[in-house]
Amino acid sequence: MTDPKPYTKEFPLREAHRLVRDLMTPNPWIYWIDFMFHITLGWAAFFMALLSPMFSLWQLGGYVVAVLALYRSAIFVHELAHLKKGTFKNFRLVWNIICGIPLMIPSFTYDGVHSDHHKPDVYGTSKDGEYLPFATRRPMEMVIYVLLSFLIPVLLVARFLLLTPLSYLIPPLRKIVWERASSLTIDPGYRRAENAIRNDLNWRQQELGACLFAATVIGLVVLEVFPYPILILWYLIAVTVFILNSLRTLAAHAYRNPGEHKMTLAEQYLDSINIPGNFLITPLWAPVGLRYHATHHLFMSMPYHNLGKAQRRLVNGLTDNTQYLKTMRSGLWDALKHIWHESSTSTKTSQRS
Repeated sequence: MTDPKPYTKEFPLREAHRLVRDLMTPNPWIYWIDFMFHITLGWAAFFMALLSPMFSLWQLGGYVVAVLALYRSAIFVHELAHLKKGTFKNFRLVWNIICGIPLMIPSFTYDGVHSDHHKPDVYGTSKDGEYLPFATRRPMEMVIYVLLSFLIPVLLVARFLLLTPLSYLIPPLRKIVWERASSLTIDPGYRRAENAIRNDLNWRQQELGACLFAATVIGLVVLEVFPYPILILWYLIAVTVFILNSLRTLAAHAYRNPGEHKMTLAEQYLDSINIPGNFLITPLWAPVGLRYHATHHLFMSMPYHNLGKAQRRLVNGLTDNTQYLKTMRSGLWDALKHIWHESSTSTKTSQRS
């Protein structure tokens, strides 16, 4: 098993903070322009793919653009989870109406859940719903995790379309739905705490909105107002988005902690991955700053549009950047090879012992 604490040299946290302390303020204009451009592009491409001749280049092009644009738009849920409490209220509302609810991922499903992932006494432990020790388990578990992307869109629709009304009709079910079916996590055993909410105090309205949206679209398809391919296209785009995100998630951390060891902030950073990569290609699969995931774990309140600048300052400005550079990978394939190799090695070691 890989040692969960292989960090012997002190990480220069204070110096790092001094270098980037002026980069912590989000620029609302960047958020609005980025999100509105991509969500408009995404839905326009969706309908282009829907209305184009079957298997034509226009349909294929619309599908690819819709996947990438809607994926980037959806990832803003990560920013919403980190923005200062009580800020960006209009942005949160608009994001939910034209992105979160149509994709069945309203922001409350991440709000109050993701913040635990950044707590030193939770990160990498069994209480962290966004962490599984993949590097210490069989490689096949990573394959299964990616393949679950084919089920997630159906489960999300079932959660909001069926479980929402049922949970109000059957009160004991309400607690189960909140704990086990209301969080965007990777650990199927995760139980959401009763008070796990920061900003989305209107989560019931979001839940109802997702239920009504799903019921309306499906109802209009049944009544033949909407063509049935709209559901197939939605499913295929959602599956592709979740596959992309699952691969990105596997590349986001080293996943070496077996579950009980509590990690310091520096250890959190060194268990995370930075992939600056190609400035054109990498943001397509790691959008909204997530290619700088390790840097994000150092400064979780830093807005996504400043992470690249912070990365460059730290690489060039730290007196000793050797620890900082340990998290770097050259690309997605490189990061996936690393974790696959560690998982394979760990499995062989376990089998011999």
